[in-house]
Amino acid sequence: MTPPTDAHGVYTICPTPFDDALQVDTDSIRSLVDFLLETGVKGLAVLGFLGELHKLSNAERRLVLRTFVQQADGRVPVWVGVRGLGIASAIEQAREAQDLGAAAVFAAPLDNATDALLFDYYKAVADAVDIPVVIHDFPDSFGTEIRPEVVARLAREGGVHAVKMEEPPVGQKITRIRELCGDARMEIFGGLGGVYFLEELQRGAVGTMTGFAFPEILVAIYERHAAGDEAGAAAIFDRYCPLIRYEFQPKIGLALRKYVYQRRGAIRSHALRSPGMRIDPVTAAELEATVRRVGLALDASGAQRVA
Repeated sequence: MTPPTDAHGVYTICPTPFDDALQVDTDSIRSLVDFLLETGVKGLAVLGFLGELHKLSNAERRLVLRTFVQQADGRVPVWVGVRGLGIASAIEQAREAQDLGAAAVFAAPLDNATDALLFDYYKAVADAVDIPVVIHDFPDSFGTEIRPEVVARLAREGGVHAVKMEEPPVGQKITRIRELCGDARMEIFGGLGGVYFLEELQRGAVGTMTGFAFPEILVAIYERHAAGDEAGAAAIFDRYCPLIRYEFQPKIGLALRKYVYQRRGAIRSHALRSPGMRIDPVTAAELEATVRRVGLALDASGAQRVA
């Protein structure tokens, strides 16, 4: 198993758009894909936490995935979230994603698994499909810690060569993974809303997978860093950090992001299914003020210029 081709840069974790009647809105999926590609992202990640996977029926999950893949039409890869109760169900989800055109899957760990079980689990999923498997390391949400030693063993022996690493402190863990992997290839993506994106890149991450709804900011940070302009990357990060921080709020982040995408014209409704915290008028005003404070606009169409 090899890592995703050209796996670097910004991969946006996409929300699943619903209409006001809370039905999957395929037209908004299509407009969201086109909007995101205009911002310069290198890939799309669907059916993760932000995609409300746990609120979809199996038929809806297939519809969402199929629509994203069809609209992307090979312009960027589409990665798909997998979360199974056991190895068999994870393999089933991964194979379905592969059959529907996914370029890779990012797989959540099994609940309360030991190191040995985690290795067996990820290796089994990787062996079962012909597309790359990405480790989704997010213990605050999944309740399972994936130690650097497991990640490195998977790189050497398990056919898994990419990880979405979201366990603070991110810097130390990225460094430890890279030390343990040595010559074994392991592409490390950050996450956590982009809050630590600059430090992740400086520690050796190849990009980020996150749902921040102004992805052109993250693209600009990545491009400056990749060009060797560390001061320029830091200046962009510092300017927009208030917005990155505000949007990445626990419990309400999904509602904020859907609101931003609706206001930016990418989707028609910011509706989300229950359970899920919604924003009130005061929160919306705070968000809008933060957007203005960093020099951006919610009503402007298309990708915005990042200074």
